Amino acid sequence: MDCLFCKIGNGEIPAKKIFEDDKVMAFLDIHPQSNGHILIILKKHVKDFMDLDEEDLVHIHKIAQKMTKLLEEKLHITGLSLTTNYLDLQEIKHYHLHLIPRKAGKIKDISEIYDILKQ
Repeated sequence: MDCLFCKIGNGEIPAKKIFEDDKVMAFLDIHPQSNGHILIILKKHVKDFMDLDEEDLVHIHKIAQKMTKLLEEKLHITGLSLTTNYLDLQEIKHYHLHLIPRKAGKIKDISEIYDILKQ
């Protein structure tokens, strides 16, 4: 299988990892919509949210809560959107959840944001 997110999840392709456990990985989006734009992926290949089992769905959202707290503490965000694309809107056919902070300001280099979040 030639899946970008599977390759990131198993370490074949580097990412600015913010969190990782045995089931998921959270990392900075390389084309962020805002500072601190995080993707959460399952390490196993699941095509889309309709194929998620309840255990994975709950786990991903627990990690989303954890990442949201991190963004609040480190970047002082004032709002956040959780987004999942489906069907034609899903560019990469591997389930992923976007955490998109909503705060005014010029988008910074992801390396700078990574350093802030990893402090």
